[in-house]
Amino acid sequence: MRYLVTGGAGFIGSNLVRLLLKERPDAEVVTLDALTYAGHLLNLADVRDSPRHRFVHGDVCDGALVRDTMAGVDVVFHLAAESHVDRSIVSDAPFVRTNVLGTATLLAAAAELGVSRFVQVSTDEVYGELPWEDPEDGGSAGSRFTEDTPLAPRSPYSATKAAADHLALAYHTTHGLDVIVTRSSNNYGAYQFPEKLIPVLIAFALRDEPLPLYGDGLHVRDWIEVDDHCAGILAAEARGVPGRVYNFGGGAERTNLAVARAILGALDKPSSLVGFVADRPGHDRRYAVSFERAREELGWEPSTGFDEGLKRTVDWYVRNRPWSEAVLGEAARRGRG
Repeated sequence: MRYLVTGGAGFIGSNLVRLLLKERPDAEVVTLDALTYAGHLLNLADVRDSPRHRFVHGDVCDGALVRDTMAGVDVVFHLAAESHVDRSIVSDAPFVRTNVLGTATLLAAAAELGVSRFVQVSTDEVYGELPWEDPEDGGSAGSRFTEDTPLAPRSPYSATKAAADHLALAYHTTHGLDVIVTRSSNNYGAYQFPEKLIPVLIAFALRDEPLPLYGDGLHVRDWIEVDDHCAGILAAEARGVPGRVYNFGGGAERTNLAVARAILGALDKPSSLVGFVADRPGHDRRYAVSFERAREELGWEPSTGFDEGLKRTVDWYVRNRPWSEAVLGEAARRGRG
């Protein structure tokens, strides 16, 4: 089987490439990545030269390149995306181009070439926000997004991902393309670009600088370890029903403040390093997803508890500080850092 992973030099994408090569001995994997600021060949250093892996440097909006790269591919995993909410607030044009036009370009090629399955990897942010509930006093047992929750995106980033999801499902209905859409809660783990919450907080803590939490620090997210998420994506590709949406969550709701304190504890740093900065516009208060459909139809559930996964993640970033410095330096040289 030949698989195409778009965005395969990014955080989730590189972990998915690695898992595909490990779990499927007959897999041939093609990675397509434009290597924008958050995509780095360093993320694929241990698998880039595998005889079962080929890297293609290119843009998912380039129709000719996409068709050429997709020729002979059985399954597409589409992860290429602009993904940082803060950046989408500053400038939404790159998000519209990559997340909407890029997805449309890939879907058209997949339909033309007869790809057997197209997996659109999305986010729980397309659902909007949930009422705030305190995860420390039983709130996490309350409301959660399901796959039938109406989409109500509240940032330019999530709006473009919602548009991409609609496009993918429309291709299933209109053109008969075998499409699966997956939506996960917040990912964490190795190789995450140091702009997202957990790697940012680790970096500040290692420098003994105040950890910058937006607003009151009580925004709630459900955290999923990236390897669990990638296992879910593979389960959806292998056993999912065409035209269905599958949510993947970690069952680990935490306030950002609790995450910051856990990171400080793991690094033996004082809690006085917790700091607060002005909140960002339209900051969704809470996300949490139900993954009952994935459990029942795919036989999937998360295997990594948050405390264990966070400790492993902190240890990885401590051991790999040169990686963080290298990718940030490369991003700055590209003029996008």
